[in-house]
Parts: sequence; structure tokens; C-alpha cells
Amino acid sequence: MADTKWVLQLCHGYSAPFGDVARQWHTLFDGTDYRVLTVFLTGAPDSQIKSLVGGEVIFLDFDSKALRGLKVRQIQQIRNLHKQYQFKFAIAHRYKSIYIASHLPKIKVIGVSHAYDVYSRFLRRRYVMSQSDRLFLIGVSNAIRDDARAALPRFPERQIQTVYNHIDYDTMHDFLLTKEAAREYLQIEKDAFVVGNVGRLHPDKDQATLIAAFAKILPVVPDARLLIMGEGRLRGALERQIEELGVARQVELKGRVPNASRLFRAFDLFALSSDYEPFGMVLLEAMAAGIPVISSNCGGAPEVLGDAGRLFPVANSEALAQALLGIYGMGQEERRSMVEALQERLKGNFTDEAVRGAFWKQSFAGELC
Repeated sequence: MADTKWVLQLCHGYSAPFGDVARQWHTLFDGTDYRVLTVFLTGAPDSQIKSLVGGEVIFLDFDSKALRGLKVRQIQQIRNLHKQYQFKFAIAHRYKSIYIASHLPKIKVIGVSHAYDVYSRFLRRRYVMSQSDRLFLIGVSNAIRDDARAALPRFPERQIQTVYNHIDYDTMHDFLLTKEAAREYLQIEKDAFVVGNVGRLHPDKDQATLIAAFAKILPVVPDARLLIMGEGRLRGALERQIEELGVARQVELKGRVPNASRLFRAFDLFALSSDYEPFGMVLLEAMAAGIPVISSNCGGAPEVLGDAGRLFPVANSEALAQALLGIYGMGQEERRSMVEALQERLKGNFTDEAVRGAFWKQSFAGELC
């Protein structure tokens, strides 16, 4: 293997969305001289994940508890792999993987952050600063990049950059059901005006604001329906809100729906109401489906939508209601123009091909080996 230019991709685990995250980063090396070995620290061997990621995949199957403390066993296993593969550099997702990968001798490490406050802890900041000669820190949005820069003001700014999440556009597009088939599957009236939302029932996703906004538009759009796909600890609270607002006939909590993104064409629009959103991968899925998209203006969402979608202030149900009515009142040509702008933005910035091109133009790319 000495003649092969191997790259280590080290992942904490493959629970959603990190299986696809590993796939995304693997595709950045398509058409290059590099081969990627993806290693999952936690999680049993899984053939579907292996197929999704592509290339060489190893499952170390550690328990999450084993990743606490100094992680000596994990560091030793990764060092043993390095002796075998002689990695040119490493990609590490989330802080524990960054810490482990940075114990490999003499190689550069791309540390990818997928959330805010990764470097808010003093010991993490101190350790990362001690490795500043070999670390490149990546945020999945400018919002996450800027959060890292603020936490690490003495870390070289040029070594904290953005690499966006991205999708396999052709595969996702081909995966979509038609509007008619998706509505039949979800048992939705074919003539209803359908607002869709997909996400955990969690405070970060703030579906309570979406439900409140939706209730406000019903006097104008009595045939409207709101479908929320996802499960979580706020189900009971949201069910009570729905009952109190008297909208139980128009709002449905669908629970966890397998392969939900294939059903997005059932929606007349997609609405993301989050008050915490590092990137907003679900926005890319909605854009690929060719439907109008509305989002709160938090985190990475404004970067994803740009001027193509509609943004509203976080937790503002009145502004969201007006945005919903704005989409409802669109003429056919205006709606087509919005969808075309969203798809153009998606293809230009957030496909595998677009991000691969942007990645290799980054100033740090030439410093990796």
C-alpha cells in the first residue's frame, strides 16, 4: 500500500446524518490520485453504511463510553492503521475524532465541525492551539466557521475555513416520487395546499412557531394542510398545542417516515422553523425536489437559500404566516421562477461536483501533504 496515496477519514459514528457526511467527504476525492479509508469509531459493521460511503470502510465498534478520557486504545488502533496505510493526511469529524487523529505523527489534519460551541471549553481550545501547526479547522457553514474563529482568536484565520455540506443531485432527483405518488403514499388530498416540515420534534427545530403560524393562515387558506415528519420529545407538547389551536384536522404529526426526502414533492412548500441550524441539510433536499422553500434566518440557512428562498425572523409566527401566504398567493410564473432560482443555487453551490471544485481551490488544499 506504500505506493497508494491514502487519506484517513475518521468519524465518531454513522448515525444520521453522519453516514452521509462520510459519503460527502469521500466524494471530494473522486477523480484524484487519493484513496480514502473511512473509519467509524463507534457502531457495529453495517453493509448499508459501507455501501453508502463507498471505498474502504472499517468499523471499530467502540462503545461511546470508551471515547471518554484520554482515548489511548483508540489512538493506538489509528496509529496501527497509519503504519499499514501511511496516510498522507486525515479528515476528522467532530472534536473527539480530531483529538485522536492529531496524535498521528507528522501529518496534517482537517478537523470538521458540524455544530456551534465545539471550542467553547478551555481544554479543547488549549489543545487545538497546541496543534495549530498541523490543523485546518472546517465549518460546514460560514456561521460555524465564524463561531470557531471567535472561540480561537489566536488560531491562524486562514486555517479556519468553510466547506459546505452537499448532495448527490442526480441520485436524489431520481429518488423522488411524483407529487401524485407522494400524496397517495401520505394519504393527502390531491387539491390541498400542503406545507411540509421534516425534523426532530425538538426545541431546536421550533415546530411550535410553525404550527402557530399555520393556524393564522387557515382563515385565508381553509384547505391548507401541515405535515410534520419526525419524532422526538416534544411530541406531547405539540399535540397539546394543536388541540388548543383547534387545528387537529389540518395538522398531522406523521412521526418518523423512512426515506422522507423522496416524498417532498407532496408539499406545495417546505418550511424550516429552526432556531438553531448549523447548516440545514434538509433545505438542500427540499431544493432538489423543486418546491418553494421558507426558512428562519438562523445559522447556515441564509447561506443555503441566499436570495432564492424566503427568510423570516426566528420564532416570529406572524412573519412566518405572512411568508406562507406569500407562497400561497404566487402565480404560476412567479412560483416557477422561485423554484428555478433555488435549483440554480443548489447546483452551483451544494452538489458533490460544486463542493469538490470549491474544496480543491481552498488555500489549504496545497498544504495537506
